[in-house]
Amino acid sequence: MSAVEPASHTRDYDLLLDLITRRASIRKLKPDPIPDEYIDLVLEAGHWAMSGANSQPWEYIVVKDPQVKKDLFRAYSEINADFIYWMEQQRVFELRHPSYQMTADEIVQRQRTSAGWSEAPALIVVLGDGRRQWGTVQGAHTFGRDQSHLTDGLANTCTLMHLAAASLGLGTQWVTIHIQEPFKRILGVPDLLMLYLIIPLGYPAVEPMRGVRRDVSAIVHHDHYDMSKYMTNQQVVEYLYELRGKTLGQYRQSYVGDAQPKQ
Repeated sequence: MSAVEPASHTRDYDLLLDLITRRASIRKLKPDPIPDEYIDLVLEAGHWAMSGANSQPWEYIVVKDPQVKKDLFRAYSEINADFIYWMEQQRVFELRHPSYQMTADEIVQRQRTSAGWSEAPALIVVLGDGRRQWGTVQGAHTFGRDQSHLTDGLANTCTLMHLAAASLGLGTQWVTIHIQEPFKRILGVPDLLMLYLIIPLGYPAVEPMRGVRRDVSAIVHHDHYDMSKYMTNQQVVEYLYELRGKTLGQYRQSYVGDAQPKQ
């Protein structure tokens, strides 16, 4: 091995780490069109993700039709978000997800007036075919066709697409889908497939904010688990309070917009 190669590898790593740390979830995207070539490049990167036995269980629907985007967002705000709202009521107010630290009336009003990610120039809907994971080890099927290697593989392909979009100067958001059926009906997706998530794609309308992560030294153990780093239940709750304090302001800027949650 020549002396040049390690330095080259370091440069490659530096480029990758810079991209990873610059990537952020952008919840306000411009409606301006993006080149079809960019969408193709994002999909090209995503389909190289790793999966169990290389079964490649993913498929994608690229949505640019304005009415279809509106229909998907309506299903999200009226059904998916309603489910999440009531789930959030089980937590104390300060620990609820930042976008749900508001009253029921405010939630309804936001749903009526917000176009949300339906204004993004393109959406990538990620589907999973659980039958394809049959190619991997039988143990990966323990929890059914929609678990284990299927969701692992789908998370992998989505991560690569988020990074690819960031490299092109595009913003993305991870829109989790909990109630799949309404979205499947809109898109004509077969029942056997899983509708995993939606990735809005477009130019950022707000300045991306650099993410904050725990220090690596706090989460890495050597040879055995270091009990001095173990967090008690109380410490975890305190950590969550601190986390909400750091992220609530960012969420208000990029997601809630002008509708300020009440304290």
